[in-house]
Amino acid sequence: MSAWKEKLRRVVTVEPVIFFYMTSTFIVTPAYQQMIITKVCQALLKNETLCSNPKHHKGDEEIQTTASYILLLFNATLSLVSIPPAIMLGSWSDRAGRRWVMAFPSLLSLLSGGLLLAVSLLGNISVYWTLLAAALTGLTGGHVSIFLSSFSYLADLTMGSSSSRTLRMAVAESMIFVGGTVGFLLGGFLQQEFGLKAAFAAYIGCHVLALLYIALWLRDPSTGRNTCIAEQCSPEDQSRLNILKYAKLSFKAVFKRRSGQERLKLHFLILCTFINNLVAVGDQSILLLYLMYEPREFTTALFGVFNSVRMLLLGFGLLGLFPVLMRCIKEMTLAKLSAVFRIASYVLLAFSNNTWMVFLVAVVGAPAGISQAVIRSLSSAIVGPDEQGAMFSFSASVEATCILIASTIFNGLYPLTLTTVPGMPYIIMAVFMLIVLILLQ
Repeated sequence: MSAWKEKLRRVVTVEPVIFFYMTSTFIVTPAYQQMIITKVCQALLKNETLCSNPKHHKGDEEIQTTASYILLLFNATLSLVSIPPAIMLGSWSDRAGRRWVMAFPSLLSLLSGGLLLAVSLLGNISVYWTLLAAALTGLTGGHVSIFLSSFSYLADLTMGSSSSRTLRMAVAESMIFVGGTVGFLLGGFLQQEFGLKAAFAAYIGCHVLALLYIALWLRDPSTGRNTCIAEQCSPEDQSRLNILKYAKLSFKAVFKRRSGQERLKLHFLILCTFINNLVAVGDQSILLLYLMYEPREFTTALFGVFNSVRMLLLGFGLLGLFPVLMRCIKEMTLAKLSAVFRIASYVLLAFSNNTWMVFLVAVVGAPAGISQAVIRSLSSAIVGPDEQGAMFSFSASVEATCILIASTIFNGLYPLTLTTVPGMPYIIMAVFMLIVLILLQ
């Protein structure tokens, strides 16, 4: 194989995997949310014509409340099912390689997408079948498995170069937002012009592309980690291949004694990761409901445009702004400033009562993605080369619990404050981000 191709393989690595997965996620999230709202409306009002147009029922509190609780069940199912695989797959990838872990979520997402498509096509099928789709997605850890395998891959590739690692992880992190931009724009357009069926078909297509890329292009980096095959391993290594041992290795990587205050530092960083993801999941779980409710009254298409602009600016913050600021400002200082801007954006969103204020939220929150990129880089620098997957696996399992906890907090809180202070969940998110700022400080 030619040298330039090998060189290109070291430059373009996990970024397309994250891009395809996150594009699919941001296509399907508003699609299944809208499908749940429509199915709930049909069950309550028994009027398909009325329920086919969100404008006719978006102010109905009973529909909003029931849909919010079903979304809570959906996210709880996704979270609970994804925690066990998330905590084991990272340690396994330290030995078996990162590519297998990257491929698993897309494989089962094909089945999940097929089920969502069937629920959309069959008008008489219950909305609760969507919970099975959530379970299928969660069986391989979902997006957290993509993150743990991708960031472990980059940690392997940039071993010994902390500045290169931070920038590479920032670029990879930006793919979440670039994928979000494409996903929300494409998803909004498909829903508006062709309906939910087209959105679910695009979701399936993204996972097919991800699997093809992993199979045909990506190669596991050469590292010193233990990749023994069971037949060739010593008895001690063979015992470590036991599936329950992988969970133990993840805990060991996080809680083992380290020099100085490195262990405490790692715990604080993982706690920051937990809160960051708690807020991010909570934001997306209620955003469609919140923006469609009066007085904002967003359409599905306008919701897609807003999310696309928001994600595009977040991606610009990581791809354009962050590398420039890294030359003159320390990365930890940038992480703290990022948290401040994120706090401001949630406070503004909580009190937004028209379209221009909502779009201003996207501008204010543009640097908000920097903090998590720095946190991932600092976390990987603390652990050893053979602990990267184990550490990211523990972190990923923490992220998986965020789906359940965020849904419980925010999907549960939103109906309770709907008639008084609809933006209260976003005030709570701002308070959580203040805690992150204190931990970083």
